Amino acid sequence: MRTVPLGDSGVAVSEVCFGIMRHWAIQKQTSFGILDRYAELGGSFIDNANIYGRKDGERTGGVIESLLGEWMRERHNRARVFIATKVGFEYQGVERGVDAQKIERECEKSLKRMGVEAIDLYYAHVDDRAAPMQEIVEAFSRLVKAGKVRFIGASNFTAWRLAEARLLSEVSGWPGYCCIQQRYSYLRAKPGADFYPQVAVNDDLLDYCATRGVALVAYSPLLGGAYTRSDRSFREQYRGPDTDARLNALDSVAAELGATRNQVVLAWMRNSDPPVIPVVAASSGEQMEENMGALEIEPSADQMSRLDQASAGSG
Repeated sequence: MRTVPLGDSGVAVSEVCFGIMRHWAIQKQTSFGILDRYAELGGSFIDNANIYGRKDGERTGGVIESLLGEWMRERHNRARVFIATKVGFEYQGVERGVDAQKIERECEKSLKRMGVEAIDLYYAHVDDRAAPMQEIVEAFSRLVKAGKVRFIGASNFTAWRLAEARLLSEVSGWPGYCCIQQRYSYLRAKPGADFYPQVAVNDDLLDYCATRGVALVAYSPLLGGAYTRSDRSFREQYRGPDTDARLNALDSVAAELGATRNQVVLAWMRNSDPPVIPVVAASSGEQMEENMGALEIEPSADQMSRLDQASAGSG
């Protein structure tokens, strides 16, 4: 597995990030086997968050961080793993937000759950408009200075809010958000589509990331299995002529490459300029092998161009 720069952080990470959000719902042995396979393929960038985990339909929080910590202790591989976790969304006993106290308190809890001294990448999971931006970025800065966090990222931010936060960090001499994790896939949502509380990538954010050296980490790149599973359908925000045109291009390229739709979507992201880092999930070995098969798919320049340019008005 190749590595790509994590924005302007100065470090490189695996070109495919592995997300373990739903591993609370599978057997520990299965989860560890999937994580082992990701590591065997050269992957080290693992995504989780303080809210991941459910019991009786409620977000209990901390479950996945604890699971990851257990896996690292059993495998003795902390030095080979690049851990990302997040703060901001609500879970049982914790309200939504990223005020300074919450950032620092939740960081301590995440460190303890995972049994680590530092978090490699700590995200603001939401854009908290109720807390002053200066308070937020300064709190993250204190964590970096204390050695509890190495790098910081944003998630579910608009382009202008990301730019504002980074400018404030720059003029204050504080670490800035080096990446943004956002809803993004090959299919484009209809203009004005709302995914609240999630925020989808738009052209403004793509432009900002490309010109300012911010890495784009894509969550939900496979749209919950809708590309390939007959029992899943695309959400209303994606239905329309543009999606039809994009799917035609996707199917054409997939047939030429002997690949699945999922594999082409991930390969398209990996080969974009600049590369997009997809967060890929799997709850079975079969899903893992299909997704990781995208590492062997290399679309040609012509195929990438056709994928990029496909739209309802093309043809």
